Amino acid sequence: MLTKKDLQQIKEHGLSLQSIYNQLEIFSLGIPAVDIVTAASVGNGIEVIPESSHQKLVDLYETSKDKLDIVKFVPASGAATRMFDFLHKFLEEYDPETETLNKYLKRVPSFALETFMDHMKEFAFINDVRRKIREHYPDYKKSNKGQRMYWLVKMMLEPEGLNFSDLPKGLIPFHKYAKYYTTAFEEQLYEAAFYAATRDDAYLHFTFSEKHVPYFKEEFETVRNRVSKKTKTEFHISYSFQKPETDTIAVTLDNVPLRDADSNVVFRPSGHGALLSNLNEVDSDIIFIKNIDNVVAEEYVENISYYKKLLAGKLLWLQKKVFGYLNILEQEEVEESTIKDIRSFLWNELSIKDIPMDQDKLFMVLNRPIRVCGVVKNTGAPGGGPFWVKDQDETISLQIVEKSQIDMENPHMQTIVNDATHFNPVDIVCGVRDFRGKKFDLMLFSDPRSGIITKKTVGGVTVKALELPGLWNGGMAKWNTAFVEVPLDTFNPVKSVNDLLNREHRPNA
Repeated sequence: MLTKKDLQQIKEHGLSLQSIYNQLEIFSLGIPAVDIVTAASVGNGIEVIPESSHQKLVDLYETSKDKLDIVKFVPASGAATRMFDFLHKFLEEYDPETETLNKYLKRVPSFALETFMDHMKEFAFINDVRRKIREHYPDYKKSNKGQRMYWLVKMMLEPEGLNFSDLPKGLIPFHKYAKYYTTAFEEQLYEAAFYAATRDDAYLHFTFSEKHVPYFKEEFETVRNRVSKKTKTEFHISYSFQKPETDTIAVTLDNVPLRDADSNVVFRPSGHGALLSNLNEVDSDIIFIKNIDNVVAEEYVENISYYKKLLAGKLLWLQKKVFGYLNILEQEEVEESTIKDIRSFLWNELSIKDIPMDQDKLFMVLNRPIRVCGVVKNTGAPGGGPFWVKDQDETISLQIVEKSQIDMENPHMQTIVNDATHFNPVDIVCGVRDFRGKKFDLMLFSDPRSGIITKKTVGGVTVKALELPGLWNGGMAKWNTAFVEVPLDTFNPVKSVNDLLNREHRPNA
């Protein structure tokens, strides 16, 4: 199926022929659904740290952090398009020349649109939108309500206006303060100063889309003095892109490589699992991972910061135990009572149930990257969660699993998912150095069998696309993991623009 031209294209893309054959085989054979045994719950894979222990763990982190290398890792390449789905629909379906707004809302009821209209003045970006309207539509105020609303949405979303449809979510104005507004990008900087700064320096690594880098650089230069002055912190920004060599081949529904109009093979980005390669290049004692849109207004940051320090303290406590045991296991003879202690630790603290007796194998089980994942009580939000999973070797382990990995047509699996008590807000603290201080190669601790085959539309044609194992599910499948319950108010993502009306996104609300 592949020509000499294809082989040259594959090589130029940084891919190997073997990797392409492997991908084609996966398309042909399919990826088995994840075999979830049961949902993790409090006392069964999820720990609720008693309040009496909170301060001890927070203090452990506070007293240790100035001697550590700390980085906050923020996936930030996502476009803002989905934030405005209902507004895109409005532009497509409403014609102010032929229909009043009231008639449209009766014909196409939209609670989201009505909420947006009722609260327009409260959004951080409204003044910028109005300025664009004055530039393009001088008769705006003389027009009827439907026409005004139509123009306002156009000026928000389209290129002649603010072009929010094509901006990354991190650069959309989120929070409206008395004299300025802030983007999610700026709030990530501000928040980092409270828990990820050492000796008044904060290091953040963002994964951007390459085309958006100039905009983020401009934003950083605009806000760095303001946020540094407020926090007395110097910010150091690094960034990376999703690498072309992590792209995967697209195929037709018959598993034949898809070609464009010039007969070139079509490659597609392979989902957030591709960012494992980016994370693998960050060499640090502690890495905080948090999505770009999960931020709060300044007055709520202290609460967020407290639980970040709690999770980091838990990580340091686990590392101290693990590193101590690894130093012991390096010795030729280890007392049986110590082996018992190690096995008890693995069972109780890292939820590892298939524990070897052999000293060398115990060493291998302990000598892995460690992550402490905050999980929140389930409120019906979409997304992944903590589950006990049986792999192809019949080993049962604790994993984060996305819904797309589960056979939801299987009634038993559906029941397990519906009964799940917690979900994953992507609130992760990572330890990626071993007990000798050497960074792990994170690629060795991924499960390559846990990718996802999805269906996409390319040029009006439905095709298959392959996503690599997700960054925090299959990408970290072989990490040692602890799940810790954190309060729901630490999770404040902005999936829809109307989420910005929630209390945590409204300064002095």
